[in-house]
Amino acid sequence: MNYPIAVVGGLTLLAFVAHVMGGIRQSLSIEPSKVADRQKDHAGLEVLERNWVQSMCAFQLVTVDLLALSGVLFLLAFTDVLAQKHFIGFALAGFYFLWGCSWLAQLVALKRKPKDYLLLGHWVFWFVSSGLIYWGSLSL
Repeated sequence: MNYPIAVVGGLTLLAFVAHVMGGIRQSLSIEPSKVADRQKDHAGLEVLERNWVQSMCAFQLVTVDLLALSGVLFLLAFTDVLAQKHFIGFALAGFYFLWGCSWLAQLVALKRKPKDYLLLGHWVFWFVSSGLIYWGSLSL
């Protein structure tokens, strides 16, 4: 058993559950037709709703990614089913690291306030997970 990778697999599975249970509910709460004044700009609302649907679809793609990643991490941590475990582990560490960089880059690009870096601190999860996967991959 590889404890660091198992921990990240568990945390990623928890992130999946949070996405399914809370994230979808939060995303549905900002549906444009629920929060916008329909009388003012019908064409603008239509574009806004299309963009919202696109963001909901992208959100669900991440949900699927989280489930798949947790499965691969559990396979790495508990079995010898996967060939080239070192390569897969290091690749996943890099993937999580890139997700952390991407999250921070988006916060910077959107010119968010300093407190948003803490309130939207998903980047911490990605970087800590990357480090744990890298550490666990050293002993695969």
